[in-house]
Amino acid sequence: MNYMNILYAVLILGLLGVFFGAVLAIASKVFAVEKDERAEQILEALPGANCGGCGYSGCSAYAEALVHDNARVGACPVGGGQLEAKIAEILGVKPGKNTRITALVRCSGGNHAKKKYEYAGVSDCASANALAGGPLSCEFGCLGFGSCVKACLFDAIHVVDGVAVVDHEKCTGCLRCIDACPRNIITSVPYTADVNVLCSSHLRGAELRKICEIGCIGCKICEKSCEFDAIHVVDNLAVIDHDKCTSCGTCAEKCPRHLIRDADLLNEEEDAELIRERESKKA
Repeated sequence: MNYMNILYAVLILGLLGVFFGAVLAIASKVFAVEKDERAEQILEALPGANCGGCGYSGCSAYAEALVHDNARVGACPVGGGQLEAKIAEILGVKPGKNTRITALVRCSGGNHAKKKYEYAGVSDCASANALAGGPLSCEFGCLGFGSCVKACLFDAIHVVDGVAVVDHEKCTGCLRCIDACPRNIITSVPYTADVNVLCSSHLRGAELRKICEIGCIGCKICEKSCEFDAIHVVDNLAVIDHDKCTSCGTCAEKCPRHLIRDADLLNEEEDAELIRERESKKA
């Protein structure tokens, strides 16, 4: 009798297994989400950096957004124009303009900036900034403890002479360094912006001279020397309008504090193309 009970139990369990297996098989077909092969093709074409520079959590999320949410084709800062053309081909659309961006540290103080005290704590910008506002007298200066360096996945930023400096050729535009900076002195600029103001201070000139040998004093010499109306002093700080800037470098030459720098962001091909565009506008 016991054997029969065991046999019935096994038989019932077997039948239940078959039944639920069939239900799951049917459900998987009825509720299956069709995969768009284009997303997989785009994912294979993407660089796989997962840097977030496109505005999405990673390459996979960006690929899905391109197919299902009409994301911008040229949003990947790593792949450049060739990748944009490839994605456009997969999607059957026309490629737009790839607007590559790069990070910029708006400070050149470093060893030129005066200190309130010598910091000997944890080598981290946020920790240093939390202690009486940081060791620098200038509240807008780079602390130089390398939190941005640690945040960068591409070895594109390093501390040189006490201030963080971006290698624009390595920078992918992921902008993780911006989030890592407690002083908000890192910003994004177009990759082709080869003239930049390396200062973030809004102090008046007389105040700034006391704490930094190289910061912007709002003298407006750059503003007066620019024939393209591309640079203006706003709240005691020179600000460049990169849409108007022709990269002539006049403001950098005239700046008495030598804080407007030609970062030499353009490679030869892009430089030649930009020159042709300028000449055509003049004609």
